[in-house]
Amino acid sequence: MAAFTGAGISVESGIPPFRGDDGIWSKYDPAILELSTYLEKPKTVWPVIRELFFKYFGTAKPNNAHLALASMEQKGLLKGIITQNIDNLHQEAGSTDVAEFHGNSKTFICTHNTSHVVSVGEVDFDRDYPHCPKCNHLTKPSFIFFGEAIPREAFIKSEKHAQECDVMLIVGSTGEVVPASNIPWMAKRNGATIIEVNPQPTTFTYNISDISLKGKAGEVLAQLDALL
Repeated sequence: MAAFTGAGISVESGIPPFRGDDGIWSKYDPAILELSTYLEKPKTVWPVIRELFFKYFGTAKPNNAHLALASMEQKGLLKGIITQNIDNLHQEAGSTDVAEFHGNSKTFICTHNTSHVVSVGEVDFDRDYPHCPKCNHLTKPSFIFFGEAIPREAFIKSEKHAQECDVMLIVGSTGEVVPASNIPWMAKRNGATIIEVNPQPTTFTYNISDISLKGKAGEVLAQLDALL
């Protein structure tokens, strides 16, 4: 079994989703996450990114959904997680095999010299934009901006899980973001049973989901883990 998770799994940890009536993109223009915009106007873009992401990530803790998936891994039932999230909550919950399809917010990379990798703890959040402590150039969070390629290692690992799993859990993903949303479809084509956990129907629900469990991720996954 493998799991595919999206922003919805972290809502119970206090992190807002991207889509929906209360989602981030209902309040902000997605163009703020265009790589070209960030590189050209870091002083304009950085305050928004800092507010949207790092304000919430700094205090968020794994919820029952993250903990349930970690428990399933410890039982030997879950072989890996493919996540669209950049909040590191799966790892903090104890999961060890996590393919971060969109990168992670725990490090920054210098845009002048990519060998300079900066931990989030080294970033001065009070400056006009994040500077590299080694060369003073602009750094960017290690998560994927629009216009960037998916990390190769995460992409390969995600495809491997999709090709080999007999069951795929979809948790908290609407299926609207490509190419990430292609992963569950790949699992389906390879014969996997698709179990979806979401509070509302998604693009997966009527297309590839064999079982749809409606409810909050923390409650549903905790019950499922207890039954396994």
